Amino acid sequence: MDKLREWIVPILETKGCHLYDIEWLSSERPPLLRISVEKDDGSMDLDTCAICSDAISEILDQKDWFASEYMLEVCSPGAERELKNEEQLQNAIDQYVFCKLKDPKDGLDSVTGNLLEVNNEFVKIEYRNKTRLKTIDIDRNNILMIRTAVKI
Repeated sequence: MDKLREWIVPILETKGCHLYDIEWLSSERPPLLRISVEKDDGSMDLDTCAICSDAISEILDQKDWFASEYMLEVCSPGAERELKNEEQLQNAIDQYVFCKLKDPKDGLDSVTGNLLEVNNEFVKIEYRNKTRLKTIDIDRNNILMIRTAVKI
């Protein structure tokens, strides 16, 4: 995966985009290489996705990185994207998120609200409890999953 990143990141930069995530799904037949990409402003559209897909496909063909058949999928990470690393968490500050907890805290097993702060120890989320706004500090070790969410 590191080699793939090394090849793909510079190509995406020339297209005004950046790499969000790479997944290798070996259980698929044929195996699937899913590359999530977004524009530098955080958006994505089909035309840009197709341009990035063509450029990535070309470099992977040149490098002949995988000896057998596989599928390449270049896509947007989506509106509700899992936040998998520190950079993604930091970039999500001030965004609406959903956080599933390993162990309930303050009677909650999940929280949906605005991500206010991220540090090495916890994330702070502002959420609505009926008509009142509250904040909760969630220990990073207690996060099962956190993703951006669509506010309805």
